[in-house]
Amino acid sequence: MNEINWKNYSLETQAIRAGHKRTHEDEHSIPIFTTSSYVFKNAEEAALRFTGQKAGNIYSRFTNPTVSAFQERLALMEQGELCLAFASGMAAIMAVGMGLLKAGDHVICSRGVFGNTVLMFQNYFGKFGVTTDFVDLTDTAAWAAAIKPNTRFLFLETPSNPLTEIADISALAGIAHQHGCLLIVDNCFCTPALQKPLTLGADIVVHSATKYIDGQGRCVGGAVVANEDIIEKQIYPYLRTGGATMSPFNAWVFLSGLETLALRMKAHCDNAFELAQWLEQQPAIAKVHYPGLLSHTQHDLAKRQQSHFGGIVSFELTGGKEAAWQLIDATEMLSITANLGDVKTTITHPASTTHGRLTPEVRAAAGIKEGLVRVSVGLEHVDDIKRDLLRGL
Repeated sequence: MNEINWKNYSLETQAIRAGHKRTHEDEHSIPIFTTSSYVFKNAEEAALRFTGQKAGNIYSRFTNPTVSAFQERLALMEQGELCLAFASGMAAIMAVGMGLLKAGDHVICSRGVFGNTVLMFQNYFGKFGVTTDFVDLTDTAAWAAAIKPNTRFLFLETPSNPLTEIADISALAGIAHQHGCLLIVDNCFCTPALQKPLTLGADIVVHSATKYIDGQGRCVGGAVVANEDIIEKQIYPYLRTGGATMSPFNAWVFLSGLETLALRMKAHCDNAFELAQWLEQQPAIAKVHYPGLLSHTQHDLAKRQQSHFGGIVSFELTGGKEAAWQLIDATEMLSITANLGDVKTTITHPASTTHGRLTPEVRAAAGIKEGLVRVSVGLEHVDDIKRDLLRGL
């Protein structure tokens, strides 16, 4: 294959073609390189590769052709310079923290993030002298007020998990850069098919590839996309030493997932939008959280910075936890699991699962009520999803 500048192509084409360096076997599909190490032509070449003076594979803890193909493809789709793949989404967040932070640093994080992300900053980075303040995702004034002289970065998810609140990425990027800080955006819910935070001013994008990038609930993985300076000088050294490595097989699965990402995300969004509108009409439901609804507080902002509204719908039942559990238990087809981004619709009770390890006070501050149910809307026929939910409503 001739060298092609894939930046000149659309996301859908990049997702299918980019990153594949065809071998002498002339394969049409990207192979899985299941090898732990690589052979050098001589001692000099080995030395040059280990010191970085000559490009090439060294050891699959940090260089592997299949993983590299995934990294190149995702970086292009996010319109970033470089990408590093990790064993999980949480491993990716850990790598960002380990690469950028030191004792005495300060972080600002939105309240509405995945529960384990909260615990990562509080319980683990906190052990080593890093302090974290949590603020309302949508209150830009609160973000600005929380910045200190030692603030290193701002971290957020948008849309948030599970309330689908929307952050103004451009506004927060301006605040961060004004104070010499970085803005880090977890783009798990939207993927580059719906939102490109780097083009809106973010410095780093984090992914759980486990979710929509895979799309079929098969593998666990994560990724970080940023400019060359951040990746090469600050994140890559941690990966090389720490070894939170994505396996070649998982990278191969994620490459296949990327090929259908744009099509799947459109279908997820279409189903979720119709389901959210239907849920608003159900008398047992007090509130529906979905950015596509006119009732959503940040509907206009979501229209500006996303190309569609996503596949996650959450809603609050008037009967609290008892009603939420009754609804979940009454479903026949939906999968009761905390994973999301699957072609199969999944349903969960955030207060007792994804956010269950947080204190009641932290959950309340984040708006995670006992009657809240989260649905990751899959690709089944939307009428079947409605009928299954109706069993418990």
